[in-house]
Amino acid sequence: GGRGLLALAVASGAAVWATWAVLLMPGFRRVPLRLQVPYQPSSPGQVANTLALLRGRAGKTVDLGSGDGRLVLEAYKQGLRPALGYELNPWLLCLANYRAWKAGYHGKVSFLKKDLWKVNLSDCRNVIVFLAPSVKPPLATKLLAELPDDARVVAGRYPFPSWTPSSTLGQGLEQVWAYDMKEVRREAQGSAQESQV
Repeated sequence: GGRGLLALAVASGAAVWATWAVLLMPGFRRVPLRLQVPYQPSSPGQVANTLALLRGRAGKTVDLGSGDGRLVLEAYKQGLRPALGYELNPWLLCLANYRAWKAGYHGKVSFLKKDLWKVNLSDCRNVIVFLAPSVKPPLATKLLAELPDDARVVAGRYPFPSWTPSSTLGQGLEQVWAYDMKEVRREAQGSAQESQV
């Protein structure tokens, strides 16, 4: 009856809290609250659309906040090398490395425990970003400052609010947006010149 439902609700709440505290929270301890991004695995459609927007490209590919590593593994399978992910959560890093080992890619892809705000992205040609909307404005500044003109950024779940995408694929939750840095810079320079006039 009612007592059983209450016990079930309490047990479920405790299980969710324990999962958060043990598995997910460690990656957030040193990250400011407004820049925290909860782990949410990419769907097969999001992965397929992301890699479709990177098809035919070459060069170093990074996933910022790589979670369980599925996008990095698919990038490697598609021939994007080197392929690596940056992730703060040690449990997700373990899961990503296990998935790489299981797929036969151990030692071929890299998952590094590094803060994405502290890594230098100047040698990256392809950047994957599945992060929360609050992270996008400061990340846009970093990407503009560091990425080369021939780099492409693919964002999932949420677009960069101040950038115009070069292309997009999918609809709803499956939608992803591609941004070519040369075009993003050209648009930013045009906006800066207009504001000075």
